[in-house]
Amino acid sequence: MKEILNEHLTGERALFEGKELKICGTVFDDGESPLKHSRYIDLTDCTFGWKYPLWYSQFIKMSGCKIGENGRAGMWYSSDINIENTVIDAPKTFRHSKGISLRNVQFTNGEETFWKCNNVRLKNINVKGDYFAMDCDGMEISGLELKGGYCFDGAKNITVRNSVLDTKDAFWNSQNVIIYDSTIKSEYFGWNSRNIVLVNCTVESHQGMCYIENLSMRNCRLPNTDLAFEYSTVNADIRGSIDSIKNPTCGMIQAESIGEIILDPDKVDVSRTKIICGDKK
Repeated sequence: MKEILNEHLTGERALFEGKELKICGTVFDDGESPLKHSRYIDLTDCTFGWKYPLWYSQFIKMSGCKIGENGRAGMWYSSDINIENTVIDAPKTFRHSKGISLRNVQFTNGEETFWKCNNVRLKNINVKGDYFAMDCDGMEISGLELKGGYCFDGAKNITVRNSVLDTKDAFWNSQNVIIYDSTIKSEYFGWNSRNIVLVNCTVESHQGMCYIENLSMRNCRLPNTDLAFEYSTVNADIRGSIDSIKNPTCGMIQAESIGEIILDPDKVDVSRTKIICGDKK
């Protein structure tokens, strides 16, 4: 591979169609699309100061790098990307891309990041920003810390482990989602979705878990959660209490206590839902 060391590159398309490059300690500045249509690029300790750094690119490795706040829309229509130990201060970083693996990456302004991407692996990722991971297909996630509303809208085939989501309207219109050992604070969690499984999770939600087809909750806790499960088909095994539930469509809900049970026979067939309250061992 050709090596580029400690350069300061400016101007539009500085390394356009670059191939088989090992780039270290280099600053890309004052010029968009520096590595557009690139292939087999290995980046270490580099900084991107302008927008569209890696469009239509393939086989990209990035370590110890930084994408500044003006490096927006960084990686679109790209594939086979491996990034670690990197800080991304710009929004809209990934769109229409696939084969992405990230480890120890911070998105300080992750607004509208990971839209319409597939085959994504995330480990130890910190994200601040709304509309994360919309319409993604095939994500394996571990150690995600996210603060921002409307994440995973329209996403499908998602597995999340050991994560903390402080959000709103998370996992709307989603399908085939499994979440393990995680904490979720999300008003209106999971609306209009299907095939959602939560295992060993804690969820706080106002009007959460509504309008879901085939919701399963195993050994979960629902503190500060009210008006849950409206028009959902649900099988919920809850440790502790639920403030209130309202008009589930069918299934079984078991909890140690439920503050209020709202069942309106004019809206649902109440005989199709079994509710069990009592101490659980």
